[in-house]
Amino acid sequence: MNKMGFGYLRLPKNGDEIDYQELDKVTDAFIEKGGVYFDTAYSYLGGKSEEAIGRCLSARYPREKYKLATKLAGYDVKSYDECWSQFNIQLQRCDVEYFDVYMLHWLNRKNYSLAEKYNEFEFLKELKTKGLAKKTGFSYHDTADLLDEILTKHPEVDYVLLQINYLDWESDAIQSRQCYEVCVKHSKKVIVMEPVKGGRLAQVPQEAADILKEIDAEASPAALAVRFAQSLNNVEIVLSGMNTVQQVDENLADIQPMTENDMALLQKAARIIKGATAVDCTACGYCLKHCPKNIAIPEYFKLYNEFMRNPADDWKITPVYDALTLKYGKASDCINCRRCENNCPQKLPITQHLVRVKENLENKN
Repeated sequence: MNKMGFGYLRLPKNGDEIDYQELDKVTDAFIEKGGVYFDTAYSYLGGKSEEAIGRCLSARYPREKYKLATKLAGYDVKSYDECWSQFNIQLQRCDVEYFDVYMLHWLNRKNYSLAEKYNEFEFLKELKTKGLAKKTGFSYHDTADLLDEILTKHPEVDYVLLQINYLDWESDAIQSRQCYEVCVKHSKKVIVMEPVKGGRLAQVPQEAADILKEIDAEASPAALAVRFAQSLNNVEIVLSGMNTVQQVDENLADIQPMTENDMALLQKAARIIKGATAVDCTACGYCLKHCPKNIAIPEYFKLYNEFMRNPADDWKITPVYDALTLKYGKASDCINCRRCENNCPQKLPITQHLVRVKENLENKN
């Protein structure tokens, strides 16, 4: 069994730029191992993700060799015509004539109201009718109740893209299990994002790692996180951002579904991981483009988590923070506008966490 898809978001970098030579190698390895599904979006990497698809995939492989999914940034359009304008840009960037899966990006209560206002579900239907999208759906970040409402009103969609990992499975905020169960109720196939929670589940506290070894002593924590998502019956694709050939080899290995006992051990490990994490950030970066002070929020939270795990290492951590503040705004520059919080899929109290970053990492020298 293997359900892996290649998420073109966390790509290999050379400094601040995409390392296209390395990305070619990773893309080639994915296809050689039997991978076929690629996922991108209009907004990923400011459009560079779709351009990378055109350069590293579409220009180098026949169209029947892969399946391609992308997403409409419907929260930015102001009319039905703008949906078409954005779509045509995506065709050009990706260098394709159609998409295998086309989705509305990031539906929550606010963005769903915009989708209804500008008839974005009708747009999906039109794409399907014209053969420009074989299947349709949406990515989702909100409560199970709202998801049930959307799928009841729009049974025509084929997929829902959900954040699912064993850390969020019983989360009151993310509601992974509840949202998954709504999809099962409506007979919708699920595509999974963040199976390793932005890399968080690749490196876990030793106590949690010891529990994971009871499931499979040879598998890495990241591999077990991915295996959890693949073990869910209604899941068709599990997306992973891969930036090395080694990650491709690990992700596309043949696996067996987890048992009920395995699932119970994962939840035991999850309780330990949650207790050892100060800020539950996945480093998705959605907060960044909305910050008027250009604060490097995900990077600061990563450093803060490291500091909270090992306070005695502050002499190593604070210089890294200081170096970042030469290029980005400091945590103390926050003006509490909360635009970041309004755009955080994890629903984090970002401004409160930035205060703690300031208190613990600023002015240490």
